[in-house]
Amino acid sequence: MTTVRLPLFPLNTVLFPGLVLPLNVFEERYRAMMRELLKTPEDEPRRFAVVAIRDGHEVAPSARGLPDPTAVPERGAAAGFGTDPLRAFHKVACVADAATIRERADGTFEVLATGTTRIKLLSVDASGPYLTAEAEPLEEDPGDEAGALAEGVLRSFRQYQKRLAGARERSLTTGADLPDEPGVVSYLVAAAMMLDTPTKQRLLQAPDTASRLRDELKLLRAETAVIRHLPSLPAVELTRGPTSQN
Repeated sequence: MTTVRLPLFPLNTVLFPGLVLPLNVFEERYRAMMRELLKTPEDEPRRFAVVAIRDGHEVAPSARGLPDPTAVPERGAAAGFGTDPLRAFHKVACVADAATIRERADGTFEVLATGTTRIKLLSVDASGPYLTAEAEPLEEDPGDEAGALAEGVLRSFRQYQKRLAGARERSLTTGADLPDEPGVVSYLVAAAMMLDTPTKQRLLQAPDTASRLRDELKLLRAETAVIRHLPSLPAVELTRGPTSQN
């Protein structure tokens, strides 16, 4: 079994292959990670793994506070993730390639990364300044009837967009050309839908593209039906995620 060792960046969100992730890096453990990544030659990928947090805190407490004002804040690579960090994370993560790492004058970083491939976490090492993970790359199996399913998902996704735009009393601006490659469709729709983290994680770790598309088709139909009966929805962007304040 071929494995890879990568810096590990836990977030309260799911990154999908092909999707862009902006990061505002200010915690020292992640600043150390970015300083190390900057040592990689510019013509080589600056890779790290983004994993969704199952149980823990994206930002470790840095001062005493409620409920115990006398508690000493946690320090170190695993701060906020308990004594066994592997148990705090979902097992399937996404490799990110940092196209831009810009250090600000105050030592924080502005990072723009893109998801590339999926991996399965095997172990997590907290002995260094930041977490690293030993991981197994996951191949993307198309599964059965992925092409036909992708066509159905795209039709349902366009209907979902129209309903969502109508619920916000806004014009539809995200109906531009959409890809037709089944794997790309499955990840784009997973990222663009308004779903909670556990559901997005379920889509990320689907055993194959066809299974992910089948799940998305059910979700799109259910979500579209719900939106039809709602007078309005929160004004959040459909295809733009928040910049992580990790």
